[in-house]
Amino acid sequence: MRSCNFALLAAACIAFSAPAFAQQSTIARAADTRRYDVRREINLVGTVVSFEPYSKTAPYGALLILQTSSGVLEVHLGDARLLSANHFTVQSGDTLRIVGEPLSAHQATYFVARIVQKGTQALALRTPQGSLIPYVAPRAAPANAAQRGAV
Repeated sequence: MRSCNFALLAAACIAFSAPAFAQQSTIARAADTRRYDVRREINLVGTVVSFEPYSKTAPYGALLILQTSSGVLEVHLGDARLLSANHFTVQSGDTLRIVGEPLSAHQATYFVARIVQKGTQALALRTPQGSLIPYVAPRAAPANAAQRGAV
């Protein structure tokens, strides 16, 4: 009888505590601004103040300073080679629309761009999970197509 009561008590404790654990993990994930979350994305529209293709401080990669209606913001774009491979140029004075979110690391907050748009040209820089889309160098083409066996 005692073991049956103990089993029922243990089952009741587990059943009632499960929602509390689930709620805590949801709150912890929502408050975690170190990881990219597409549900927190915002749209920025502004004018480029300056553009630096290779940042000297972390996070490394292309960095631009954007003047928005709410102030000046530092935006990290990722690998500058991806921009140039897609013929996406950024210059001071350009008006850009940027989809991304602010993240924090090491007591610093920075804005990471997932999509950057200039006029009608848009370029995805990160996946919806926040991973950078890698730059892949094109292969060198053989000098003669006949060498490949092509007719």
